[in-house]
Amino acid sequence: MITWVEPSAAAFGGVAELFDDYRAHYGEQRAYGATRQWLQDQATSGSLRISAAFTTGRPCGLVTVSVLPASITLGTFWLVRDLYVRPEHRGRGHARALVEHVVSAARAAGARRVSLQTEHDNTPARTLYRTLGFHEVDGYVTYSIT
Repeated sequence: MITWVEPSAAAFGGVAELFDDYRAHYGEQRAYGATRQWLQDQATSGSLRISAAFTTGRPCGLVTVSVLPASITLGTFWLVRDLYVRPEHRGRGHARALVEHVVSAARAAGARRVSLQTEHDNTPARTLYRTLGFHEVDGYVTYSIT
């Protein structure tokens, strides 16, 4: 089962725990309380929408999305920010279902496009995204400042 998860949902604590696992996967120190508060703040402000996949009533995967203005076309686009499935649940279609859920919701909302990014060497993710119809965008370079 895949569903949107609001901060008021009973499953929100489990989703925050899963998000903390995701952060640890990328080398961040676990901090459940801070993670839950940050996730709640982002969801409450409308900065992030959170959806989760559930197995036996517990979250096993999640995706976060930001809905952003598509200025030129006077519409919106959806940006997949985070996608994570617990290692023991990988290979069962959860990531695919989560991304398909987002694409379906974005289309239903009239979004102009759904975008995402991943590391160049993340072959499993890149393969998944291509099989779902995503393509690399030529002519753009991403810049960041820290």
